[in-house]
Amino acid sequence: MPLPRPISLPSPMNLPPVARLRLWWRHLAPQRQDRFAVLAPLAAVLLFLAAIVAAFGYLRLEEIDREQEAVKRDLEYTQQRLRLRLLERQEQLMRIAREVANQELDTEEFESRAEAMVNQYPELQGLTWIDGHQRIEASYGTASLSASQLRTVGSTLKPGETESTYSLARELQQPIYSQNVASTDAPAMLQLHIPLSDRARFMGVVLAEYSVDGLYRYGVPAEVSARYAISFHDAMGGLLAGTSIPARNPATRLLPWDSPVNAYEVPVSPVGNGLVIRAQAYRTSLGVIGSGLFWLVTALSVMTAWMLIANWRHTRRRLQAQQALLSETSFRRAMENSMLTGMRALDLQGRITYVNAAFCQMTGWSESDLVGRTAPFPYWPEADRDSLASRLEEELTGKTLPSGIQVRVKRRDGTLFDARLYVSPLIDARGVQTGWMTSMTDITEPNRIREQLSASHERFTTVLEALDASISVAPLGSDELLFANKLYRQWFGTQAGGHLQLVAQAGVPVSLPSDESLDDVDAFAGLPTDSLPDTEAESAEIYLEELGKWLEVRTRYLSWVDGRLAQMVIATDITARRLAEEQSAAQIERAQTASRLITMGEMASSVAHELNQPLTAINNYCNGMVSRIKAQQISEEDLLIALEKTARQAHRAGQIIQRIRSFVKRSEPNRALSKIAGMVDEAVELAEIEMRRRNVRLTHYTAPRMPELLVDPILIEQVLVNLLKNAAESVDSAQRPTAQRSVKLRVAPKLVDSKPVIEFMVMDSGRGLAPEVMARLYEAFHSTKADGMGIGLSLCRSIVESHQGRIKAENIYNGTEVTGCCFSFWIPVTESLLPKTQPPHRQPRTPG
Repeated sequence: MPLPRPISLPSPMNLPPVARLRLWWRHLAPQRQDRFAVLAPLAAVLLFLAAIVAAFGYLRLEEIDREQEAVKRDLEYTQQRLRLRLLERQEQLMRIAREVANQELDTEEFESRAEAMVNQYPELQGLTWIDGHQRIEASYGTASLSASQLRTVGSTLKPGETESTYSLARELQQPIYSQNVASTDAPAMLQLHIPLSDRARFMGVVLAEYSVDGLYRYGVPAEVSARYAISFHDAMGGLLAGTSIPARNPATRLLPWDSPVNAYEVPVSPVGNGLVIRAQAYRTSLGVIGSGLFWLVTALSVMTAWMLIANWRHTRRRLQAQQALLSETSFRRAMENSMLTGMRALDLQGRITYVNAAFCQMTGWSESDLVGRTAPFPYWPEADRDSLASRLEEELTGKTLPSGIQVRVKRRDGTLFDARLYVSPLIDARGVQTGWMTSMTDITEPNRIREQLSASHERFTTVLEALDASISVAPLGSDELLFANKLYRQWFGTQAGGHLQLVAQAGVPVSLPSDESLDDVDAFAGLPTDSLPDTEAESAEIYLEELGKWLEVRTRYLSWVDGRLAQMVIATDITARRLAEEQSAAQIERAQTASRLITMGEMASSVAHELNQPLTAINNYCNGMVSRIKAQQISEEDLLIALEKTARQAHRAGQIIQRIRSFVKRSEPNRALSKIAGMVDEAVELAEIEMRRRNVRLTHYTAPRMPELLVDPILIEQVLVNLLKNAAESVDSAQRPTAQRSVKLRVAPKLVDSKPVIEFMVMDSGRGLAPEVMARLYEAFHSTKADGMGIGLSLCRSIVESHQGRIKAENIYNGTEVTGCCFSFWIPVTESLLPKTQPPHRQPRTPG
């Protein structure tokens, strides 16, 4: 039996468009059909509204283009009229200029010709003849000119715009237009400078001044000014003459095609100095009929679209309400099944009515195995059934604790785990209790972590107890001691008094304002967000008389375990270190005194020579007076003069000895506010002794009005004397000629890292420092001198750094040749490190 032939269906692409549209419509879901049924009319209304707007906009753009062409054409015509008018006046003025240059016109004839032209052309305000020295020979102006615009015969041009244009006309030898700046009493003027020349010799200019307002009134055609708002503007856009239509606020436009006012502007030729003429077309309204038709079509289209959208939204809400019910049921079921917390519901008789997937996963029993079961439940361990049964009775009677209860639960495979149960009443929609809801959480891992934390805390406490530093924690504003390690208890006992004493002596606040709370504490840094004193972030060194120890105290804020803001204090015993520092300081002071003695020992011959001069003079004066007294050849007046000279020489010798004694005297460091000029003068007077012995010229400069420094002046003088003496020795050893044997000392303020400092600079003309010497320059007991000990520069560096300063050395070059060396050091102005607390066991040293 032959098989039937299959019926071939036509392809959708071979169907006519209407059939294809009908086939597509039938394949759509009912919801999508409803959506398209509403959206199709809405799209048609919007397309109709878009077509109306496009038509109105196209017509308006055509009208604006035609109006712009008319404005441009009429403004260019006005520009040509103004140009011809200015060129005609320029030719007449150039004829007058030629006659003046050829000396055919004197000043009276010039003023007569100027008066005739000013009366003939109302836009011309005045003519002025200015000679080659910028002096006004003749001038005539209208009565409308202000006093500041009138030019007086015999005066010269004042510096300004007119004078600069005059210079430009003299350089270019051709007419120059310029425009002065308008003011309250002087309107804007257009100036024309026509140079006067005789055989290429510049003889001055003829200055013609036009009124910009006159050019507007007499140069703009009446038919153009009647159709447009014509105005003259300067290069910056400022209005000089005419009328201007203000720009329309875009917020006040009623129609979308309401464009700004048509405007066009061109420069006024041949001025070429920024004078611009602008034309603005007067805008008329589109008429009530055009506006009303547009708004009527718009309102009907919007109303139709709104009704279609409202109908579609109403239908959509009904469908959404149906879907919401299904989605809510599915969501609640999915949420219950995805929870990690086990949920179990019991009725009032203790029967299981509901368990979620997490409860079944925890216990290993399925929902069918648990729902409907009563106690004892299969997940109860056999050993705990009695206690669990009593707890179930308490649960059914509502006697459970809000914090929950901890129990053991047996899985189906027989393994046990720890769980915490929270019980709450199960209330239906009518407010009636229908049972009890229990949530179960597996706490096996938290219990294990809690045990590990407890063991870790015990180990941490053991470490803190064994530390060699005192650690204490106390809340702010309270005398309670939250924590204290073993060393703290040994020093201060178990009370918070020692903690508060450490905080008080370290200069850290022990409390915050009353409105301070944990919300004002930075949880990351453990510090209050309000401002704290600067000493809080640093460690402080204090001395406790009760313990007889120096302690280094460090503090910080932290949030205690109960949420309170607390302060932790760490105190470390640094008594041994402080004793070592004191011994080191004593050694440094002795080394400084020894260095001064060595310096004066090296300068002994120079000092002896310096003292020998006043002593020799005293001896000569005394011998001379004795001889003249014996011979009775001296008067009282000559005797007084000789005695005064003798006293001055003795005083000079005493000053030298006193200065040397104060320089080498051993004393305690005494930092005080010291004048820089005094320290420099003392050091220079001591160093000049060595300079004169070595035939070296010393020049020094001290900047005026410098602040005082908080330093030890003897130590700073020691640094300066050492540097100046080394400089003199370097110049002497270089065997420079007399003209080049010089040392310079310069003291001036400067900025280092944006901080004010005082810089001391010593420059010599010696041979400089070799690279190997520069590398070991400040090393103790390293010297380049045969008889040197090598402690001078090392002590200089220690003294400067003890005053928070820095010292450096560098060679001075002339090309590739070394021509000297420069030692410089600076001392900060702002702050000095005076000791705040002295140990009670340290006795003051007796000056040596």
